[in-house]
Amino acid sequence: MKALSGPVLGRAALFVLLITGASVESAMAELDANAALEVLKRNDCTKCHSVKKSKNGPSYQKVSEKYKGDGAAEDKIYKHLTTSPKVKLEDGTTEEHKKIDITDPGQLKEFIRWILSL
Repeated sequence: MKALSGPVLGRAALFVLLITGASVESAMAELDANAALEVLKRNDCTKCHSVKKSKNGPSYQKVSEKYKGDGAAEDKIYKHLTTSPKVKLEDGTTEEHKKIDITDPGQLKEFIRWILSL
């Protein structure tokens, strides 16, 4: 028997959650969070950021708080993640922010929505 992985594993996990009575929303949120954490690891984002604590860059919760109520938040973060702007770090130094490796605009928007949901 072949082991499940990637999208097949995600769909299988969603199926299990659905047949055990879990809500679709909580299942999707769990899968979205797992996908977002994979993006963070793959892009080495955790070098400067974490979900709850600031490191050399702001925590993702701080980013979410900063943009609460800002109708242009998704567009601003999208531009930030795709253009490699100069950023000022917590220690006062500046560096070029790394571009994220997500090339599909829809997937990137989902990732940004995850950040804003924190």
